Amino acid sequence: MRALPLFSRVTVSLMALISMMVLLPSFAFPAQENAYPVFDNFPLPESVSLCGEPMPLENRRVREMLDREFTIAVWDRAQVFMWLKRAGRYFPHSEKKLAEAGMPDDLKYLAVAESSLLTHIRSSQGAIGPWQFMARTAQGNGLRKDRMIDERLSFEHSTEAALKYLKRLKDMFGTWTLALAGYNCGKTRLKKEIEKQKVTGYYRLNLPLETERFIFRIAAIKIIMENPKTYGYRLTHEQVYRPIECDTVPVKIPVQLHIKDVASALGTDFKVLKEFNPQILNCYLPAGHYTIKVPSGLASRMTTVLKQLTRTASRRMKKASDRYYVVQPGDTLSHIARRKGVPVVTLKRLNGIRGSLIMVGQMLRVSP
Repeated sequence: MRALPLFSRVTVSLMALISMMVLLPSFAFPAQENAYPVFDNFPLPESVSLCGEPMPLENRRVREMLDREFTIAVWDRAQVFMWLKRAGRYFPHSEKKLAEAGMPDDLKYLAVAESSLLTHIRSSQGAIGPWQFMARTAQGNGLRKDRMIDERLSFEHSTEAALKYLKRLKDMFGTWTLALAGYNCGKTRLKKEIEKQKVTGYYRLNLPLETERFIFRIAAIKIIMENPKTYGYRLTHEQVYRPIECDTVPVKIPVQLHIKDVASALGTDFKVLKEFNPQILNCYLPAGHYTIKVPSGLASRMTTVLKQLTRTASRRMKKASDRYYVVQPGDTLSHIARRKGVPVVTLKRLNGIRGSLIMVGQMLRVSP
């Protein structure tokens, strides 16, 4: 019989060895001592308060609920490090606003629980921004939400609205713990549960599990972020993100301006202005009155730039008034078509519009 090549013989031998190892009992390979790292459990503090209200840890269920959220959070090493880094950027603002309003400093941890301090985060239910506002709640608390601007995405604007909403909830329900619960499940649901169960103490109420976990998650975040070194988290001063230095500028313009034109006139980039102002949803500063942020030291320059660009845009619009139309609130393509005597299909072709979406302040061409 012809001998197998060397490579084939080695392969056959390896396969035979593997087969023998599979058939061997497990005791043939004794486990090495200390083969795996050993982790000690982090104990809960003896007492915990949230917004100055003690948690009844003597209650078995309360303690176990807190232990669950604390254990999950404290071992999420990468996430906690990111909380601590982002806190350096965003906590100074929320702490200042809370102090000015005479509200508990612990409320700053709500934004961590909601969004991990990510400004662009969006939930599956449609809540947006660092404080996770739904559209209706946002508008009910003074935030602008339309096709051009969504102030839920601005940390400063949404923080102001969140504190306003939390204060109303506290006045309505009497405790900060209940206010936080109402923030999560909604004031209508919380009021209904209180009336149904005839109980006003948060820890005695049976609420949706998500809401119950939410309160304990906030408390767990507070425990970890107040004493990070206790739980093995160490960062140097340089590793913590610093607040972004910028100027806030009031804007009052009658026409929309392209952000690239504004950025170029300021001597900065389109990307910079977009990142400073995540609430601006597209490429234009819309007509109207609001505030935006610009790189530090450019506030006075921005005021001049806005005046110059507005004059230029207004002159251009006046010259092109017969050929162009600026979309007004309530306008639709069919309304504009009737007013200008131009078929809708022509309007779409002249302006490269595929659907029917137009925005207030948008300049439409109405003749070739």
